[in-house]
Amino acid sequence: MPKKKKKKILSNQEISNTLLVESAWEVCNQVGGIYTVIRSKAPAIAKRWKENYCLVGPYLDDSVMAVFEPINIYDDAYGQAVLAMRNLGIEVQYGYWLVTGRPKVVLLNPNNVMDKLGAIKKELWEDHQIPSQDGNDLLDQVLAFGALLKQFLVELDKANNQEKKVIAHFHEWMASTALPGIRKLQLKMTTVFTTHATILGRYLAMNDPNFYDNLPFYEWEKEAEHFNIKPSATIERVAAHGAHIFTTVSEVTAKECKYLLGRDVEVILPNGLNIERFTAMHEFQNLHQKYKKKIHNFTMGHFFQSYSFELDKTLYFFTSGRYEYKNKGFDVTLEALSRLNWRMQQENIDRTVVTFFITKQPFTSMNPQVLESRTVMEEVKETCKAIENQVGERLFHAAAASDDYRVPSLNDFIDDYWRLRLRRTLQSWKSPFMPSVITHNLVNDKTDDILKFLRKSNMLNNAHDKVKVVYHPDFISPINPLFGMEYGQFVRGCHLGVFPSYYEPWGYTPLECMASGVPAVTSDLSGFGDYTLKHMEDLEEQGVYVVNRKGKTFEESVSQLTNSLFNFVMQDRRERIAQRNRAEEASVEFGWKTLTSFYEKAYSLALQRD
Repeated sequence: MPKKKKKKILSNQEISNTLLVESAWEVCNQVGGIYTVIRSKAPAIAKRWKENYCLVGPYLDDSVMAVFEPINIYDDAYGQAVLAMRNLGIEVQYGYWLVTGRPKVVLLNPNNVMDKLGAIKKELWEDHQIPSQDGNDLLDQVLAFGALLKQFLVELDKANNQEKKVIAHFHEWMASTALPGIRKLQLKMTTVFTTHATILGRYLAMNDPNFYDNLPFYEWEKEAEHFNIKPSATIERVAAHGAHIFTTVSEVTAKECKYLLGRDVEVILPNGLNIERFTAMHEFQNLHQKYKKKIHNFTMGHFFQSYSFELDKTLYFFTSGRYEYKNKGFDVTLEALSRLNWRMQQENIDRTVVTFFITKQPFTSMNPQVLESRTVMEEVKETCKAIENQVGERLFHAAAASDDYRVPSLNDFIDDYWRLRLRRTLQSWKSPFMPSVITHNLVNDKTDDILKFLRKSNMLNNAHDKVKVVYHPDFISPINPLFGMEYGQFVRGCHLGVFPSYYEPWGYTPLECMASGVPAVTSDLSGFGDYTLKHMEDLEEQGVYVVNRKGKTFEESVSQLTNSLFNFVMQDRRERIAQRNRAEEASVEFGWKTLTSFYEKAYSLALQRD
């Protein structure tokens, strides 16, 4: 039976009569997860709102021009506002963002008004009690951008001349300093503010093991001063109270907003993906095999110089994201892996798990031994190819000329030169030392929490370990000499993503796994995990493992994760293939075609408050 078509919350007529301006620091500026939200959502919004939709972001350097195409027609309200800004002597880039849907975009250069920064700070303090800090370059850029954004909205209000309704949507504190100003000016537009994670909540969660229990009792101003983030925390709070509609990305963060920002959230805006970018149809199983072979190449180069194990019986786990040891659940993951290692040894499980920690930490260089091993292994590979070619050609000639149907001795076809070269290459490659658990030389090697755990627990890639660890403190890219592929390709080559976060307002990583046909672990304290618990059935059947962390002790969460990982390891290949299929199919529910309805609900409420 075909699915019943959902009724749109906003009519086509309402959208036709409304301008939607969406501002974010991450527009054309890849910083973190909000960039993924804005970029992946843009095609669905642009398709629905067409020429009435425009994004606004900062113009920070010329690299943005690679994804930007200028517009030279200024006959609509956005174009007229751009011309008015330029007439004031302000540099404004106006064009299309070269992503699917090609949405209009306005980019404002904060450097244009840095000479007026003192006056900008004074106005924010006198009108809205927003403090500033000396020597905070990012904050200065944000305040300057906010002043330009306010001016743009003033000019847009004039150019529109009330012909259409206007919704101004602000994402995060970094794009919201204009919001209280336009409310004070009583511009004819309604405002929506979305916090993706409260800045104070992130700091508190990293430092308080009982963060969620203590939420009702924090004094926000005192804590903001303690962490030296009062300006940004104040901006966020003022924006939350000043917006007509206040939104966030999950029920988990809504509770945080209630106590830390002092206002109840009115609409939850779950994060989605542009699923079409991940769609590989029946090919995604082939892609898994293709990129798994590339990971196999890394594994051989990294481990086989010391000892070997069966690649056909090897599973690849990974975790990735910002280096927040506790917030991202690295602590729970490591402890569960340690217990999984012990359990697999005790039960003599004939499989190997290689787990990658992909994050960003300061390093001085790539580990020379790791790089050398990879390089020498490539030489072994090339030598074997040369021998293969020589043997293959000679075998063919011998077989064609022979009256004997038996296979000749292949050793007879290898020149002494290649025998010696292969032997010498292997001798130079093989090592008596254990494979390193880290691929780079860290600046803070002695104090790094991941390394401290691995050393204390003796999870150092011993030959008898069933669970191996590779800590890669840099993001994966095609120019990386160890992997040589995109991050998304790496994800497709793995078997399981592990993200049992303690603090995660949404959490894109497990959703990206699902869209790539890779099962994933999440937690009920992440927005994504909480959402799946409320909106999906038979989660593990669909490749989603939710670790219960809400109201649970560290021990309880680790025990549950260990069992989930062990059960995954014990699946046979047929079961894993079926689960990958179901995970990929389930991810469709998180496409923006479905989830933009939540945004329409927020915009509908905003129009009602006009």
